[in-house]
Amino acid sequence: MPDRPRTWQALWLATRSRRTAAVSLLSFASGLPLGLVWIAIPTWLARKGVDIRVIGLFTLAQAPWSFKFLWSPLIDRYTLPIPRLSRKLGWTLLWQIMLLLTTLLLGGVAARADAIWITGALTLAIAFASASQDIAIDAYAVEILRPEEQGIAVGARIAIYRAAMFVAGGLTITLAGLWSWPIMFCVIAALYIPMMFVTWFSPASGTDKIHAPQTLRAAVWEPLVGFLAKQRALELLAFLILYKLADNFSGALVRPFLVQVGFNDFDVGVATATIGLAATLAGTFFGGALTTAMGLGNALWTFGVLQLLSNFGYVLVAIIGVNRWVMYGSIGFESLATGMGTGAFSVLLLRMTQKEYSATQYALFSSIFALPRILAGPVTGIMVATLGWRDFFLFTMVIGIPGLIMLQRFSPLGAREPCIDALATAPARTLTLGAIIMRGLGGGLIAFALAALSFATLKALGSLHHAPAGGFNLVAPLTGLLHPGHVGDWIELFAVVVFSILSGLVVAAIAVARVRAAQNAGTTSGRAMH
Repeated sequence: MPDRPRTWQALWLATRSRRTAAVSLLSFASGLPLGLVWIAIPTWLARKGVDIRVIGLFTLAQAPWSFKFLWSPLIDRYTLPIPRLSRKLGWTLLWQIMLLLTTLLLGGVAARADAIWITGALTLAIAFASASQDIAIDAYAVEILRPEEQGIAVGARIAIYRAAMFVAGGLTITLAGLWSWPIMFCVIAALYIPMMFVTWFSPASGTDKIHAPQTLRAAVWEPLVGFLAKQRALELLAFLILYKLADNFSGALVRPFLVQVGFNDFDVGVATATIGLAATLAGTFFGGALTTAMGLGNALWTFGVLQLLSNFGYVLVAIIGVNRWVMYGSIGFESLATGMGTGAFSVLLLRMTQKEYSATQYALFSSIFALPRILAGPVTGIMVATLGWRDFFLFTMVIGIPGLIMLQRFSPLGAREPCIDALATAPARTLTLGAIIMRGLGGGLIAFALAALSFATLKALGSLHHAPAGGFNLVAPLTGLLHPGHVGDWIELFAVVVFSILSGLVVAAIAVARVRAAQNAGTTSGRAMH
């Protein structure tokens, strides 16, 4: 076998690779519809004088990006009859055509004030086509990129992706004032045409015939089974949630934090929209590139520690108060560290995904990764009201530690690469229906205890914060939760019960999937030995 290229040589070769170029350029087509749906369309509706409640309903069009894993097995299973293009590139071209047509139609109805529901349907169609295109492009990246190319590709993808969001969002809003919204929508639609040429001339992955699932059932079930067959699969899933948890919590309310500290709109805008954005892009790009040079294991550790410590800048801002340069430095360093952690983490997602089920597994992993960011907002609001800003940001540093503990489990400190592929397959076993029910009940009870304890702890800390003489009393809030007396208590109890039921169902489902996975692995091994 040929010698493995040296680290910096591999990095140089990655920048000259057609595979890296194709994956990076295709990210421009992913960013365009996101900027359109998230930024441009709500602004356009506001300019038209549409009721704010209707504009709020348009935010539901973001749902396809959160639930794209539901139809991702179709892209793993079926090949479109498009000559020359491999499975994932064929799907990419189809969704680019759909994005071109729906955006053109949006331009056609933009001048009609009475076409609001047609506009809503087109917006949802654009979001669905965009999420589906993301599935195909992400899967193509998993299949085509070599390990030494993944870092540089991740950084370039996110930078180009953000640039496309700016074009479809901010630049469209600016130019619409000079021209018109219908013209700008047609201009955005025309930008998909060069992206189609990029798709057409991209190198084929060459995995279609070797790794194609044979049935739709296999495309739906086997991605989960194949991952859960590993003994430490649940630890990896926990790591996906915990590694960026500190960033998700600290970043959820940065703008309200700066406003409440006393900074004016100019400072907040410069810090978040200019310094923060530039530092995040630079951090992601260099984080991905340095991952190749340092090794994924070292990068996850280095950037994980940096992104945890970077939250201390917000603690300083909370203590010092209005100091523009301290705030700018804190935002810049935190955004840079967060971007670097995101770059290394994105490489990990590529490494974890099996090529056989690249569309479904990557969609699942990315959805799990996004889950804490979605849930962080409501939780952080309660925590800030309870702890205050300084103690809240200190707490975010503490909750980043479990992610590093989970990292140690499969990538010990000092190891250049994590041992993801080397994880052993879980031993085959069977579970009766009663055992599965007991596992679900056990998981639900543990979840109930943890949720109730969390609610009670937050209330006790809040009481201690406002009345230190009363001391830390955990019994009173627990009693109030379990014996609700007013509407607020009933809502809290309902939330805890729903969380517990969902947790129990998830535990039972995982138990069934792991048993099935271990049995499948044992059957395959036995056939091979025979």
